[in-house]
Amino acid sequence: MKPLVRLGAASPFGLALPSAQPTASQMYGPRGVWFNDDVLIVADSGNHRVMIWRGIPGHDGADADVVLGQPDFISEGPRDAVDGVHLPTGVAVVGGNLCVADAWHHRVLVWDGIPTVSGTAPAYAIGQRQLADAQPNRGGSVTAASLYWPYGIGWHAGLFWIADTGNRRVLGWQGLPTVDQPADVVLGQPDFTSSDENRGADVSAGSFRWPHAITGIGDALYVADAGNHRVLGWNPVPMTDAPATAVIGQPDFTTNSELPHRRQGAHRLRFPYGLASDGDLLAIGDTANNRVLFWPTAPTHGAGSLARGVIGQEDFDAAGENRWKAVADDTLCWPYGLWMHDGRLAIADSGNNRVMLWTTADITADLLASRS
Repeated sequence: MKPLVRLGAASPFGLALPSAQPTASQMYGPRGVWFNDDVLIVADSGNHRVMIWRGIPGHDGADADVVLGQPDFISEGPRDAVDGVHLPTGVAVVGGNLCVADAWHHRVLVWDGIPTVSGTAPAYAIGQRQLADAQPNRGGSVTAASLYWPYGIGWHAGLFWIADTGNRRVLGWQGLPTVDQPADVVLGQPDFTSSDENRGADVSAGSFRWPHAITGIGDALYVADAGNHRVLGWNPVPMTDAPATAVIGQPDFTTNSELPHRRQGAHRLRFPYGLASDGDLLAIGDTANNRVLFWPTAPTHGAGSLARGVIGQEDFDAAGENRWKAVADDTLCWPYGLWMHDGRLAIADSGNNRVMLWTTADITADLLASRS
């Protein structure tokens, strides 16, 4: 099984390091991806920019049409908050507006619509008072309107969600927030002014270490709690701080162990940074195990649920980068960001400096059925 299209580095024999000078087709450690029928958007994190393709590219290595965060396609490096981004990660389109988690500027940028011209400036920033600001927690204490390393964003159940990773919490707003609007919901902390790892205690059903990606399926919300090597699920979607009802990747809600260099199986995770859903299908980017796992029906309660499919490894026990072999169309090296839409899956294969698109029908037919 091969992807529909591969964007970014081509590497038939080993890891491909990008050119010292970026181009309209190369990427360096992409961490976020989002698409619909009209556009494909990538957070090219290592080059500190966002790339936009008009339509879904029809061939490997296609040039992007629009670049944001840099003055052109050949510039790279972190830029100041006024005219650039610093390690962009999560991307999403909410209500027709492009949103980008500008993680190391401690903000989420919002554009009016989806830019069609390179260099278009964002309309405003969530987490900062103005576009020129870039201090963690606005240079002060944590509040309901401040952010510290926001890596993931999502939209579900009428709420805009931000994984406020540095503050060990997830924030939710009723609708897309405006400038300086405080959050309506906090998960992972007892209030809007706390930021302790795992609430300053042992890991629990209501705590985070490094929350990252966010997705939702029906009445359930899922958060990739990467630092605790697990994904937490809430059913119903929480409207206030509450313990999770489901955990994936750990045997219970009070364990956060890691199994490096051992057989992983279909029930363990190591630093899961990516999440995506399409219908009932849940995909988890099991990043440090260099694979993407699939659940045809996402668990909503309890622990111990087993994945039914895998991309990137030949079985559920392997975990090596590119299978400890050469880079190939079906291998992965630190898959970071995921997005699914209308029967297609995009993987930001960060360590291989590329984004790949797959057909989920192939996944369900070839992977899920073979492991039934």
